[in-house]
Amino acid sequence: MAYKVVLLPGDGIGPEVIREARRALERIGGTFQRDFTFSEHLIGGAALKANRPPLPASTLEAAMASDAVLLGAVGDPAFDHLPPGSRPESALLALRKSLGVFANLRPARAWNGLEDNSPLKKETLAGTDMIVVRELLGGLYYGEPREWNRATDQAINTLRYARPEVERVARVAFDLARLRGKRVVSVDKANVLETSQLWRAVVNDVAKSYPDVQLTHEYVDACAMKLACAPASFDVVLTENLFGDILSDEAGAICGSLGMLPSASLGAGPGLFEPVHGSAPTIAGKNIANPCGALLSAAMMLRSGLKLDAEATALERAVEAALASGLRTADLGGTTSTSEFGGAVVRAI
Repeated sequence: MAYKVVLLPGDGIGPEVIREARRALERIGGTFQRDFTFSEHLIGGAALKANRPPLPASTLEAAMASDAVLLGAVGDPAFDHLPPGSRPESALLALRKSLGVFANLRPARAWNGLEDNSPLKKETLAGTDMIVVRELLGGLYYGEPREWNRATDQAINTLRYARPEVERVARVAFDLARLRGKRVVSVDKANVLETSQLWRAVVNDVAKSYPDVQLTHEYVDACAMKLACAPASFDVVLTENLFGDILSDEAGAICGSLGMLPSASLGAGPGLFEPVHGSAPTIAGKNIANPCGALLSAAMMLRSGLKLDAEATALERAVEAALASGLRTADLGGTTSTSEFGGAVVRAI
C-alpha cells in the first residue's frame, strides 16, 4: 500500500527539521517495506515570499488529497506588519479548519538523561508521562464576532462552544485514556464561564459511556499550578482551545525543551502532525535546531495517521537511542547539529 504524505516545511527552522523527519521516514519505509510518497508544498511566510497567499490553493488541495500532513513551522517576523488574516500564522488556522482536525494531541514526558534540563527537581519530574487533548476548532480562536475597532480603541473576541464540539473531543480523550492509565482530567473555568459549565456537563455525560476511566475536573489555574508541582499525577488532560494551547506549552517546558514536543491534530480525514516549537527565526539556517519534535511528530503520524504502530515504535526507540548515546542539540545544552542528530536516528532505526 502506498501512503501519500504531504510535507509542509514552512518557515524558520521548519525546513531543517522536516528534512530530518523525511530521512527517518524514508529509512522506516525501506526497513518495513512501506511505500511513502512525499510531496512538498508552500505554506506561511514561505508562500508569501513566493507571492502566494499564506495557504495557497494548491497546498490545500494536496493536503486534502493526502493520507497525512507533516508540517514544520509557520511564522515569519518579516510579515508581522500585515493584518492578522494575511500573516503566515493564518495559514495554520485555515488548514486546521479545512482538514477538520478538531482534536490536538500533545504528549509530554520525562526523558531519561534530560532530567537536568527541566526547571523542576528530578524527584518531582520523575514518572511524568502525560498527554494534553486540546479542542482545536472552537473557542476564542474561531468564535464570531471578533474585531479590533481602532476608532473606539476596543476589541472583542467570542468564546463559543456547542455540545457536539465538546462531545467529539471528549471521546478522543476517553478512548486514548483506555490505552494509557485510564484517567482523564478535564480542565475548565466552570466557576466563572458559562462555556466551561457547558464543557463540564458534556464531559460528565460522555464519561458515562466509559465506566472504566476515572474522570476528575480541575479549574485551569489550579491545573497550571499542579502541572508545576506534580506533573507525574496527570495521564490525559482534556481541555478547550485556549487553555490547551497554554497548558501544553507549560508541560513541554517542564519536561526540558519545547524542541522535544510533537503533536497530532486529528479529525475524520487526513491528520496534521507538527512539532510544537514554532519557527524560531533567530536560529533558522544554523543547523542547530532540535529535530526531535519533528521526528516524534512523524512517529505520531505513523501511529495515529497511518495506523503503522510497529513503525512508529521503531522511530520512537531510535530517538531514545540517539538521546541515550549522549547527543544533545543546543536547546538541551549540547553541540550536536540538527543533521547529526537526524543521522544518528536514521542509523538507529
